[in-house]
Amino acid sequence: MDVKTFRDLHHDRAPGDPLILPGPWDAASARAFAGAGFPALATPSAGIAESLGYEDGATPADEMFAAVTRIVRAVTDYGIPVSADLESGYGLPPRELVDRALSAGAVGVNLEDSNPSGLADPHEHAARLAEIRTAAGDALFVNARVDTYVRGVPDLDETVRRARLYVEAGADAVYPILAPEDALPTLYSSIPAPVNALSVANGPNPAELGRLGVARVTFGPGLLRRVMGVAREIAKELR
Repeated sequence: MDVKTFRDLHHDRAPGDPLILPGPWDAASARAFAGAGFPALATPSAGIAESLGYEDGATPADEMFAAVTRIVRAVTDYGIPVSADLESGYGLPPRELVDRALSAGAVGVNLEDSNPSGLADPHEHAARLAEIRTAAGDALFVNARVDTYVRGVPDLDETVRRARLYVEAGADAVYPILAPEDALPTLYSSIPAPVNALSVANGPNPAELGRLGVARVTFGPGLLRRVMGVAREIAKELR
């Protein structure tokens, strides 16, 4: 499946029917999700970090790209696309970042507007996204993560402002991670691009998120942690 088909999956979604993108953290989990019939996958950087023994945000770029490559290779026979969470881009120049994502086989990238120091300047981040769009052309789907809520700036107006800047810069979708449920209708109506929401335990299910205007649902490291919960129970039984 090419990037155009992946891009099309985000549009004209019926209410309550968002694009659900499970997050594989390795080749085995990728095959499990692909075998279940999902049309695409989206890797979680935090999930890959945990699977490799790193703290979230501490995975070296080479290891992240290698993990994405293995995941893409694992589902080649299923013919489904994989989008890669590349955090804030590892400080790579736009051309190199695009080339490495494409070399790994990804059809999309998730890029966040924060770093260890906090939120990035939105205009500077928008300029970087524009450079990435120029380097990629139509070859990559760019999902721009907005980190206001996750960074302790729960300002809906600021979230919308950043999201609109990123769409103007060429982002295909925006991801206001951890935006509260009651903010989603405003985000949907204010942003001229598909909105990605994070599905969390005890939160709205994917269908409910879709009815709030969400076009795409991802899970971060949540699926890995559910699997690890089962693994811990098995370990207790064996012990």
